[in-house]
Order: sequence, then structure tokens, then C-alpha cells
Amino acid sequence: MQTIDYYNHHAEAFAHSTFYVEMESLYQPFLALLPEYAHILDLGCGSGRDSLAFKNKGYRVDAIDYSEELVKTATELTGIQVKHQSFYGLDEVAVYDGIWACASLLHCERRRLTEVLERMLRALKSEGVIYMSFKYGDSDREKDGREFTDLNEVQAHELLAQFNQVSLVKEWVTEDKRPDRSEQWLNLLWKKQA
Repeated sequence: MQTIDYYNHHAEAFAHSTFYVEMESLYQPFLALLPEYAHILDLGCGSGRDSLAFKNKGYRVDAIDYSEELVKTATELTGIQVKHQSFYGLDEVAVYDGIWACASLLHCERRRLTEVLERMLRALKSEGVIYMSFKYGDSDREKDGREFTDLNEVQAHELLAQFNQVSLVKEWVTEDKRPDRSEQWLNLLWKKQA
């Protein structure tokens, strides 16, 4: 729970530090795989930055976050009624064309990643798409009061191998775009087979 405490106490600073990050280059490969007016779930929406961007592009957007303070921030920013919910509690079935999990599953316990991905895949329509990003690495660690599950290509492939109805569309590494960061991110696009 300490990760949630961190976001509840630092919601405003977190929102400010991430809001102006250039995201279009990450949106494009994801949105290119979706139908027009697609229904997107922003899973762990944080400040609501990406939900707002998708809404402004004409998509139907649902958003959830487990930090009560970020839920308030994101609801205010987007005009979407963001749900206070954990990804462990996702229980929709065949609702979404795409699930956007940008820098959110990195707070999922490694031993529960498969379970959460099963929930995400169940919430996707046939041929739905998942985007997710993790800090690049292979460890479970704690930093500044938050717990992280890092991921590299080998671990990502091991995860993917547990699902027979999913294919890897794209996998790429990017540099953190915030001026004070030098971290790398592993980006993954998965597609649920028909």
C-alpha cells in the first residue's frame, strides 16, 4: 500500500511532472491498431493526461486509478468520471478495443502480473490491443517510497508465452522524456487473437 500512499501524498507534483511529457510517439502505434471511435480503458490513468488526449481525439474512454487523489485530479482534468479501482479488481468482459497501461503495471507485483494480464485480456474484445510500459530492467525494487516491477525483453517473452491467444505486435525501448530522467522504458503492444 505504500505505493498508493506515495501517489496520494504527491498527486499534484506527480501530475505536474508528467503532464507535459511528449506522448504522441507512443500513442501512434497503439491508436493505429484500433478502429475508429474505439473504446479505450486507461488502466492506472494517473493524472489523466492520456485519457484526455484520447478523449480529444474522439475515442470513448474509461479510466481507473487506485490513488484516490489521482482519481480526483484525473476526473477534474478530463471530465470523465474516473473510477477508484485497482487493476487487481478489473472484471469487465469483452468491453474494450484497447487497454492503455502506461507506466501502471510496473506497480503490479511480479507474481500477479499473469493474473492481471488475464483480467485485461478478458476485458478486451476479440482483436483488442494492449499497450503497456515498464521501466527497463529485471528486478523488483523500491525507490522513493514506491515499489517497482521492472521488465526486460526476456521476461516479457516469458509472460507472453503464458497466453496462447495473444501475439506480440511491437516491442521497443525508449528513453524517459522527462528532462531530469535518464531511465529507459520497455514498451509492449500485444494483440488478442480473434
